[in-house]
Amino acid sequence: MTTALSTSADVVVVGSGPAGLSAAIELRKLGVTRVVVVERELAGGGVPRHSHHTGFALRDLHRLMSGPRYAQELVRRAETAGVELLVGTTVTDLRSNQLVQLSSRHGVAMIEARAVILATGARERPRSARLVPGDRGAGVFTTGQLQQWTYLKRLPVGSRAVVVGAEHVSFSAMVTLRHAGVRTIALTTELPRHQSAAVFAAATRLLFRVPILTSTRVAGVNGRPRVSEVTLEDVSSGRRWTESVDTVVFTGDWIPDNELARRAGLDIDEGTLGPSSDRFGRTSSPSVYAAGNLLHPVETADVAALRGRHVARKVARDLQVGATLSDPDPATVIAEAPLTWVWPNRMSSPLDVESLFFRVGRFDARRTLRAHQDGELIGTVRTPALVPNRSLRVSGGVFANVNPRGGTIRLRLAE
Repeated sequence: MTTALSTSADVVVVGSGPAGLSAAIELRKLGVTRVVVVERELAGGGVPRHSHHTGFALRDLHRLMSGPRYAQELVRRAETAGVELLVGTTVTDLRSNQLVQLSSRHGVAMIEARAVILATGARERPRSARLVPGDRGAGVFTTGQLQQWTYLKRLPVGSRAVVVGAEHVSFSAMVTLRHAGVRTIALTTELPRHQSAAVFAAATRLLFRVPILTSTRVAGVNGRPRVSEVTLEDVSSGRRWTESVDTVVFTGDWIPDNELARRAGLDIDEGTLGPSSDRFGRTSSPSVYAAGNLLHPVETADVAALRGRHVARKVARDLQVGATLSDPDPATVIAEAPLTWVWPNRMSSPLDVESLFFRVGRFDARRTLRAHQDGELIGTVRTPALVPNRSLRVSGGVFANVNPRGGTIRLRLAE
């Protein structure tokens, strides 16, 4: 790992997860000379470092890896490509959007960059943000905290757990608990069905013999100095009961790690809570791009990596021609309920959108997605079946008739 600090760089990438490292590697392949990746943790690789299950690298590296192996491979490729990786270093501010302020054990330093890529990722909301009442005993985790305790720190977790959530990451949490020697008594979701792949749900019930409690919410977490029970509630009938557990894992309910983006004054999308951006990652501020799960939570690591490469190619082109990197007055895209967010959510040209990604707050059959601008219907497209907590994709052709200099574009599902 490099610890020496350049005073200037062509591109500073903030975050060394799959999106950040893949963007940096791609920039070097495209001939960008000085690329610096800044990582606040003591090792590069991001979340995959402590995600020991397999399934990584399929789309970007075209092989099958565990999370730690995947993280190590991305770091190795970055170092081989000549990327400067600064670990144990936090970006504390972006001044004039091209002057990057760093803080580390060596003190405070500045890097002047021609462009900045924010790839700070996303995190799960903890119990406090979900307003779950009860005692504040030990034994409450998010999936990320659980994985770090189990795989990196090798600390004891508990003996009997409930997992809050029934989406992709929830099943990963159950596997981690099993690795830690903890019995999972149930996965719970307030929704009427799980939101993951059918094979995961079948394996949970048949192989691991863990029930998935649908239409069930955690109404309380009790016990001091350690959790001793949870109160569960059937959301349909209101019936409540308690289960004895010493561990509770809150999964999903992602939010972009947007603190730096907010501090830099970037426009924040109301739906994703990440920086408002077009499909190239261009934000509201010249020279600042965003990539990966900071833009909309949350995709798999290999998808984030591919998005990082995509942004890097645009950055390299803009640096080469000296382009102004943001449009002063793009059209904004807003999602209306039951849509929870859409991306891209900035548009300078209809050509900016190949595909539109969105999420919804309820289960439903296939519907028609309609785009309206200035009171006019400008496009429609059929959606796949609607599943909450899962990113859905439709053709960007829904924006074929958009006026990039017109008013706000509103997306809604036809009833």
